[in-house]
Amino acid sequence: MTDVNTIARGYIDLWNERTPSRRREILSESWTTDAKYVDPLMNGDGLDGVDALIAGVQQRFPDFRFKLIGEPNGYGDHIRFSWGLGPDGVDSPIKGTDFAVLKEGRIRSITGFLDQIPPGA
Repeated sequence: MTDVNTIARGYIDLWNERTPSRRREILSESWTTDAKYVDPLMNGDGLDGVDALIAGVQQRFPDFRFKLIGEPNGYGDHIRFSWGLGPDGVDSPIKGTDFAVLKEGRIRSITGFLDQIPPGA
């Protein structure tokens, strides 16, 4: 049985990891090599594509961090969880919900939805 909390927390940790070599290590351990990520603003294929997306978000929002909102849930190889992106200690100005499809306990794809985006973000 997949532990949805572990997967979701690991995903958030990945997006918060600022050291490129450590981020690549996390990607290699928790994502499949043919992984895909897509949301309304960006998409990436494979570990290199996902890593580039994360680096780009970190560059655009250098003082922001991701955090889980609520409790992840799922069934089988599917997980849903919500997240916030913003400065520590305040309500996140950017929020979304992601849907993960797993393969053998690793993330194979993420489809992201942006629930709240402030103007100009």
